[in-house]
Amino acid sequence: MASLSLKELLCVATDAAYLGGRRALAYFNTGVAVERKRDDTPVTQADREAEALIREYIRKQYPTHALVGEEHGTAEGTGDGQAYRWIIDPIDGTKSFVTGAPLWGVLVGVEVGGVPSVGVIYLPALEEMVAAATGFGCTWNSRTAQVSELTALGEATLLTTSVRECQARSDAFDRLAGQVRLVRGWGDCYGYVLVATGRADIMLDAAMKPWDSAPMLPILQEAGGHFSDWSGRPTIWGDDAVATNAALYPEVSAILRSERRHQPA
Repeated sequence: MASLSLKELLCVATDAAYLGGRRALAYFNTGVAVERKRDDTPVTQADREAEALIREYIRKQYPTHALVGEEHGTAEGTGDGQAYRWIIDPIDGTKSFVTGAPLWGVLVGVEVGGVPSVGVIYLPALEEMVAAATGFGCTWNSRTAQVSELTALGEATLLTTSVRECQARSDAFDRLAGQVRLVRGWGDCYGYVLVATGRADIMLDAAMKPWDSAPMLPILQEAGGHFSDWSGRPTIWGDDAVATNAALYPEVSAILRSERRHQPA
C-alpha cells in the first residue's frame, strides 16, 4: 500500500470541510425548504449540495479512496485506495440549521487502515475550525487546542444534544447531571468542539451514527481528552458517544457503564 502523509490528508480534509461549509452557509437563514427522511430527520438542499461538493473535491485528489456520506451513501475504494475511508456529514446539526441557530458544522473524518486518523469540524456560521491528525496535535483556528484540566466532577460542565433521548435511555444522564456544576444543551458537533477546546468538560450523546462521530476520536485524542462509546470502546462506529477531558473520563465512564436501562413503555 502506498502510504499517504497524514498531514496531506488533513490538508485535503480541511479544504473539503471549508468548501462544503461555505456552500451550506449560503443557504443558512434563507428559508430553504426542509424535507423529512425515512427516519423523520430533516434534510435540505444545503445538506445535499454540500456533501456533493465535498465528495467531488476528495475524488479529484484521491479517486480510488472509499467514501461514506450521510446523504449520498457509500462508494467503495479500489486498489490501494481501499485503505482510506472518508466519512462525511455535510451538516451535523441540521435541526439547528433549519431553525436558524448557528451551532451546526461540517464533519470530515478519515480512517487509514480502519483506524480513525484525521478529523475536521468546521462551524461556518461561527467561523471556527477544529482539526487534528494522529501524532500532529489538534488545532482550533490554527492555535493549539487542549481539553480542560478540570479534575473535580462537581465543577464540570456537561453538554448533550438531547436531554430527552438520554433520559429515555437510562438513569446515566440524570446521575451525571446531579453531580456536575452546569448542564447545557449545546449539542451536536458544537458540544464536542467545546470539550476539545477546553470550554466544556463532558459531552454526551445517546444516539450516534458514524458520520456524526468520524472526526471526534482523533480530535479528542490529540487535544488530550477521550472519545468513546458508553461502554468505553474508543470507536466512531458505536451507537452512542461520550467525550471528556483526561481527568474526568474514568469517573464519567464508570457511571455510563453502570447505567440502568429503562424498559420501553
